[in-house]
Amino acid sequence: MSSTAVFAKASPLDALQRWLPKVVLAPSVLIVLVGFYGYILWTFLLSFTNSRFMPSYKFVGLQQYERLLDNDRWWVASHNLLVYGGLFIASSLVIGVFLAVLLDQRIRREGFIRTVYLYPMALSMIVTGTAWKWLLNPGLGLDKLLRDWGWEGFRLDWLVDPDRVVYCLVIAAVWQSSGFVMALFLAGLRGVDQSIIRAAQVDGASLPSIYLRIVLPSLRPVFFSALMILAHIAIKSFDLVAAMTAGGPGYASDLPAMFMYAHTFTRGQMGLGAASAMLMLGAVLAILVPYLYSELRNKRHD
Repeated sequence: MSSTAVFAKASPLDALQRWLPKVVLAPSVLIVLVGFYGYILWTFLLSFTNSRFMPSYKFVGLQQYERLLDNDRWWVASHNLLVYGGLFIASSLVIGVFLAVLLDQRIRREGFIRTVYLYPMALSMIVTGTAWKWLLNPGLGLDKLLRDWGWEGFRLDWLVDPDRVVYCLVIAAVWQSSGFVMALFLAGLRGVDQSIIRAAQVDGASLPSIYLRIVLPSLRPVFFSALMILAHIAIKSFDLVAAMTAGGPGYASDLPAMFMYAHTFTRGQMGLGAASAMLMLGAVLAILVPYLYSELRNKRHD
C-alpha cells in the first residue's frame, strides 16, 4: 500500500521531468516553424502571384520567373555573385589556412596575433562596409592620402569604376572573414596527432610537404565547413553592399540579395522579388544538399 502511495506521489514529478524539455523547447520550435519555414513557404507562394506593393494572391504561374530571367539587372547581379563569391571564398580560404599554419608553429605573442586577426569578425558587415567605403573613397581615403604624399600618378578609384567596384566588395569581405577561417583551421590543426608530423620529419619530409600532403588533407571536414559558411555569407550578402556601394555605380555592384530587397521593398515588385529570393534559396540548397549527403554517406560507411 505504501509503495503504491510512493509511486503515486512520484509519478507527477516523473511526468514533469519527461515533459519539461518539450515545454521549454516548444516556443523555439514554433518560432522556427512559423518565422522560418512558414515564411519560406509564403515567399514561394508569392513568387507565383502578381504581388506588387502589397501581397496579392492572383496566381500568374511562372510569369515572375520569366520576367526575372529577362531582367538585365538580375544577370548583372548573378554575374557579380559568381565573381564576388568565387574570389571571396578562395581568398578567405587561402589567407585563413596560411595564417593558421603560421600560428600553428606556436610563435611568441600568438594569443595577441590571433586576437588581431579575429577582431574584424566581431564587426558587423555594416561597420566593415562603411570603414572600407571611407578607405577606398577617391576623394577621402587612400587615394587622396598617397597623392597628398607626392604620388601624383597613384589612382585607386575602383569604388566609382563600374568594372572594378565588385573587387572592392571582395577586399572588404575577405578582410572580415579570413580571420574566422584561420580560427577554424587552427582548431583543426591543434587536433592533429603530433606524432604523425614527427614521424614524417624523421623520414626527411620538409615542413611544407608535411602540411600540404599529410596535415591539410586530414582536415577535410574543416575545409567543407568553412566552404559552406563562406558560400552562405556570399549568397546572402546584403548589408556589406548596402553600406559600401548601395549597388552602384548604377547597379554595377548589385548582388542577388540587393536585387531582391530593391524590387520587393522599394520598387513595388514583390512577386519578382519573391522569385529572386527562391532562386537564391535554390543556390544555397544546391551547395548544402550535396554536402549533407556526402557527410551522411560517410557516417554510414564508418
